[in-house]
Amino acid sequence: MFTRITNSIIAWFEKQAFGVCASIGNRLGIKSTTIRLYFIYLSFFTFGSPIILYFILAFLMENKKFFLPSGSVRKRIWDL
Repeated sequence: MFTRITNSIIAWFEKQAFGVCASIGNRLGIKSTTIRLYFIYLSFFTFGSPIILYFILAFLMENKKFFLPSGSVRKRIWDL
């Protein structure tokens, strides 16, 4: 019962919080809960300044289709 409630809370939070910590965790291979804890600790020690970084990352993630070129595949250096 407790794990079901916990999982539903986590799923709701991921939808509401833009999934920034989850995407960073996926890219780095770290659990998203660890990223969240580090974010919370940094926010306390730096008086909330990582919140600005979080909102910038959320904005970029939500609007990345406008920042990435459409229809083209990113070339690697070895494809020259």
